[in-house]
Amino acid sequence: MNIKHLQKLVKHGKKRLGRGHGSGRVKTSGRGTKGQNARDNMPPAFEGGQAPLIKRLPLLRGKFRNFSRKPKAFPISINKLNIIPAGTTVSLATLVKYHMIDTGILRVKILGKEKLDHALTVVIPCSEGAKKAVEKAGGTVKSSIQS
Repeated sequence: MNIKHLQKLVKHGKKRLGRGHGSGRVKTSGRGTKGQNARDNMPPAFEGGQAPLIKRLPLLRGKFRNFSRKPKAFPISINKLNIIPAGTTVSLATLVKYHMIDTGILRVKILGKEKLDHALTVVIPCSEGAKKAVEKAGGTVKSSIQS
């Protein structure tokens, strides 16, 4: 027997639903008997009358929709920097080393107008008042980012 002849014997045609007795799927066309899913025009995302997923999600309209999604900066008071030795560069790693912030914090901003006792080099964002306090103590602020 020829192999091509066998391949033709194995190939099945597509089932055509609802096309009479010859189709093999007569009355209910494989949908079972009655019920909601046996009917026509069921939306694919229909959840049985429960509020659909798309309506259960939070809506982004009106107030607050255009704000940044990044987390707010963690505030550090300028007078807490007095425990850092003079001449040190203040960075995220320095603040973690002196246990002022946790390791998971990614954004910090130095705030306040209090007095700083010694000179420090600050490379993280700080407010205008904190910048003046650092410069008044003889330090420098190298962060160009004001957040």
